[in-house]
Amino acid sequence: MRSISIEDRAIELAHYIIDSKDTVRGTAAKYGVSKSTVHKDVSERLEKINPILAREVREILDENKAERHIRGGLATKLKYSKK
Repeated sequence: MRSISIEDRAIELAHYIIDSKDTVRGTAAKYGVSKSTVHKDVSERLEKINPILAREVREILDENKAERHIRGGLATKLKYSKK
């Protein structure tokens, strides 16, 4: 990720998550930062910068969290169907 301020990074990550509905892990991989950085940016820092944007991201992160067990099950099914 290019050198930008932490606030700008948090906003950019938030817009990406909202537009793509991607997970924290996927966003971290795309931007070349850690999952912890993405989570802190969109959960804590963004709340202080832009609370409305933070709520939008929170909805997507909550949805991803609720679907997490389904994705894991599908990944396991795919893994064993290839054997």
